Amino acid sequence: MRVLMVSDVYFPRVNGVSTSIQTFRRDLAAHGCETWLVAPAYPAGWQDDERVLRQPSRYLAFDPEDRMMKPRATLAACLEHVGRVDVLHIQTPFIAHWIGIKAARRQNVPTIETYHTFFEEYLHHYLPLLPAAAARAFARTISRRQCNAVDAVVAPSRQLADVLVGYGVTRPIHTIPTGLNLDEFAGGDALAFRARHGIAADRPVMLLVGRVAHEKNIAFLLDVLAEVRRSVPSVLFIIAGEGPALAGLRRTAAAAGLQDNVLFVGYLDRRGALLDCYRAADVFVFASRTETQGLVLLESLALGLPVVSTAVLGTKEVLRDAGGALVVAEDVKEFSAAVVSVLTRPELRAALASAGRAFVAQRWSSREMAKRLAQLYGDLARTRCAASMTVR
Repeated sequence: MRVLMVSDVYFPRVNGVSTSIQTFRRDLAAHGCETWLVAPAYPAGWQDDERVLRQPSRYLAFDPEDRMMKPRATLAACLEHVGRVDVLHIQTPFIAHWIGIKAARRQNVPTIETYHTFFEEYLHHYLPLLPAAAARAFARTISRRQCNAVDAVVAPSRQLADVLVGYGVTRPIHTIPTGLNLDEFAGGDALAFRARHGIAADRPVMLLVGRVAHEKNIAFLLDVLAEVRRSVPSVLFIIAGEGPALAGLRRTAAAAGLQDNVLFVGYLDRRGALLDCYRAADVFVFASRTETQGLVLLESLALGLPVVSTAVLGTKEVLRDAGGALVVAEDVKEFSAAVVSVLTRPELRAALASAGRAFVAQRWSSREMAKRLAQLYGDLARTRCAASMTVR
């Protein structure tokens, strides 16, 4: 089986889509599935394999972390390769979608699209001149049209699949989350991370890893921090990530007098410093309202880091029956009480750590998720081949 993936984002741009693509490509290879990836070139390089096809791209003033691939070059790259593959897999809804559809139709190759992002709930943050209701309606319309333009859709959670059905998506929707390779979450040096950042070995640490964006609801977590500090004065909240909300959150923390209790460390290398960071924390906190899956929750649990989180949309699926996690409402008092319990009760932390590792190992194998995706590719390719023979 040969697959051409097309995406508007990939490493060194750090986000869940990049991680998902990397994880699936690695494990699909173990199932005999070859994948090529068309993705934008970035000013900062990345150690790609020979099947990552970087395309010329331009700067986006309203979103400087991302790049826009140049359509003509991207179409040429897709057309050069799409005739050699069995399926074209679109990963993002921008240039990648439109170019992917055009290339696949020219070569009569079946298309699949993963709906990674709940655009309805965050688009208005990036189109501030458009009323929120209008932005949501626009996101629903575009999502419906794009999903109905492909042969099948992958949703990372059942909750998001239900959302797409509500939009009027009529194409088959398959729920296939991104799994985790536990071998990648066996390292990490807590003391080394704390030493690098001047954090005392016994200082209680809350952690959030992810893009620092408005839709992540980090301002709520700063309110939680202020409440936690009443019971645990020395608590430190580490935020590992970057994004458009960073400057505003720094100002919010300073205005609330929390500057000595918050540490922004930016993006960290997933193969080293990020593992150290996870290990250095005592509790992982999460309150995003728009997450389609929440891979960082699984990463935390795999590393034995207890989680305190709300359960909305995709995180509801991840945290269903999850050992290692305390699921709470988006309420400052309730959320804070759970965090304080984890920080002040070593026996609870130990029990949650053990349960979290077992939960991920039993339920979230990346190899199993890749097997399901490979089977879907095969079904699509066989269906298209049968239809072509019938027409002849």
